[in-house]
Amino acid sequence: MVERIFRTFENIWKIPELRERVLFTLGMLAIYRIGAYIPTPGVNGTELSKFLHQNGGALIGFFDMFSGGALSRFTIFALGIMPYISASIILQLLTVVHPALQALSKEGERGRKVITKYTRYLTVLIAMIQSFGIALGLEQMNHGQFVPHPGWGFRILVMITLTAATTFVMWLGEQITERGVGNGISLIIFSGIVARLPSAVLSTYKLYQQEEISGFVLLVLAAMVVIIVASIVFIETARRKIPVEYAKRLVTNKMVAGQSTHIPFKINTAGVIPPIFASSLISFPATIAGFISVPWIQSIGKSLAPGSFSYTILYVMLILFFSFFYTAVVLNPADIAENIQKYGGIIPGIRPGKTTAAFIYKVMNRITLVGAVYLAVVCVIPEILIYQLHVPFYFGGTSLLIVIGVSLDTSQQIESYMMSRNYEGFLKKSRIRGRIA
Repeated sequence: MVERIFRTFENIWKIPELRERVLFTLGMLAIYRIGAYIPTPGVNGTELSKFLHQNGGALIGFFDMFSGGALSRFTIFALGIMPYISASIILQLLTVVHPALQALSKEGERGRKVITKYTRYLTVLIAMIQSFGIALGLEQMNHGQFVPHPGWGFRILVMITLTAATTFVMWLGEQITERGVGNGISLIIFSGIVARLPSAVLSTYKLYQQEEISGFVLLVLAAMVVIIVASIVFIETARRKIPVEYAKRLVTNKMVAGQSTHIPFKINTAGVIPPIFASSLISFPATIAGFISVPWIQSIGKSLAPGSFSYTILYVMLILFFSFFYTAVVLNPADIAENIQKYGGIIPGIRPGKTTAAFIYKVMNRITLVGAVYLAVVCVIPEILIYQLHVPFYFGGTSLLIVIGVSLDTSQQIESYMMSRNYEGFLKKSRIRGRIA
């Protein structure tokens, strides 16, 4: 297996186009990581970083994960790619409910370009609002300790800096998608998460040297890492295949023979959207409570603090809800059944039309439940590791789902390049055929 991996990396450099794409991707990611260390002008980043590490709360830690530590250091990439992710989710949800956007989504390439343009505009707007709000908040914190020269000049400077940086990160992601390998936005998030792993591993090892965690706990942690990663890979690549048979039909005065195929449904259709939504909602009260000295707000913040029983229960319930909600948004059983019937297909043993739609809806509910429970389990694991085993880094949940998902997608794209030129990829050819079939 190790020999195959080394041979694969060697073959990458033998394909000029793939080599250029890989080098371009690495170069763009390097630029992003450099920008994550450029300080924001007008802010005492050292003092602010200390304060956020001590009092930032769960929400700050969650968004800091997506920015690769840029938020806690308050560099120019502090907002990271989160405004773009928020804009994309908003536009995707509006596409379902807004007739004009729904019509655009059905216009093919032209409609996709228009929706992408709207996403960019919304990203800039969200970044401007967030950056201006951050500037106001910094001025009011610790009586000017973090902002030596407050005022409108400082607010506008921070707003322009953070918004321009977010727009640049968005551009980097689009360039990687177009001229590199893999999805650029996903790879930017991936690089931010992976960049923090070495320090996390080093911190764990220091705890072991200081005998704050035992060797047994360290071995259990390593075993859990292997089991969790293997389980996530298995679920993320799992599909529920619904067989479909197409009868003979006449196409341009030519009879086309019938064929048997299938509709693959992912077990985890919603991806990482449910944990992101759930974490944002549940962490907001706890973060607000850290900055407002009102008794009843403090009480709510404590009850929803990570590690508490109420936090875990509410977190799981929100993940289950958003899993079903998002799957219902992106998949419409009625449309799928209509398309099957339109092209003369049937699901064996199921009548066309409403009966087919009901069958698909039933299957979707079952696999969505499995996927939702899987997401909940993976996302609760960090609570156990951090607050029970005192692991000094965030392992599992959204970060692990993103890392593994992006790794699988990128490796599959590299494989497709290599297999099209008769080179061996990361996996055996027979396995690739089996996965695609």
